[in-house]
Order: sequence, then structure tokens, then C-alpha cells
Amino acid sequence: SEPPQKADMIVVIGGDERGNRILKAAELAREGYAAKVLVSGVGAMYGRHESDLAIDFAVHNGYSREMFVAFHYPAVSTLDEARADIQQLRRLGVHKYLLVTSVYHTARASRIFRREGKELEVHPVSAPDRYWQNGEWWKDREGRKLWFMEAVKTIADYLRI
Repeated sequence: SEPPQKADMIVVIGGDERGNRILKAAELAREGYAAKVLVSGVGAMYGRHESDLAIDFAVHNGYSREMFVAFHYPAVSTLDEARADIQQLRRLGVHKYLLVTSVYHTARASRIFRREGKELEVHPVSAPDRYWQNGEWWKDREGRKLWFMEAVKTIADYLRI
């Protein structure tokens, strides 16, 4: 993770059903780091796209709906999401963006986004997660599961599988 800085856009990626990522992205937009938040995620969940559910959650928590741009597409991995998001960022003329994801996912996500969009300037910003416990993930079962899954996905990404 890096300290936030002014950017053309904030990108918040899916995969956080607790809402920490969308709230962190909304907070950054409210603080003036970028005017808009591109909200991506997986496809339909209970008949709605994850980005719509995330935006509704942020609005329910006091943020303006106008700061968000819902981005709908099917994705099953961070790689799918990076490819779609980067293509959309190019269409929008974005050159520099903040990438918001969970603290445990920041390293892998930023590697993938940098690899897929080499000409774009990305600055990762971590959203907190109660199970990561400031990096002391081993203290409870949920934290250990997060670490294990992220480790497996990191190896899979390294091997390109």
C-alpha cells in the first residue's frame, strides 16, 4: 500500500462483501484524491451486479451516488477484473489511478494491475479488514484462511494458472 495521492480516478475492485473497499474508495473521493470512483466486481449476485450492491452500500453510509461509476462485466478472478478495468480506464482517458482493495490483497492485485496496464500509473491503497488484524492474521481462523487463499492465488498467478 502507498499513501494516497491525487489521481484521475479511483478504482475499487470487487470481492469484499463487508464493504470495507467501497467505503475506503468513497472516503478517498470525498477527501478530493479523485472526483470519481470506478466500481467493478464480479457479475450477478442474487440477480444484481456486485458494483451496484457496493454503490448502494456506500450511499446507505452517507456517500453521494454521483461519485460512483458502476462498471458491469463478468469476472471470475483478479486477472479478469484487471483486464476489464484497465480497458475501461483507457477508454475513459485515465493515466493515473488509485487502486483500492483489501489489505491482504493489495500486493497481488497491484502486481496484476501493473502487469496488465504497464502504461498506466497505479497507486495501491489498502482498505482495512477486521480479520487481518494489522498484519497479525494468524490470531484467528478467518485471518489464517485469508492468508492461505491469498498465498495459493499468488502462487497460481506466478505460474499463470
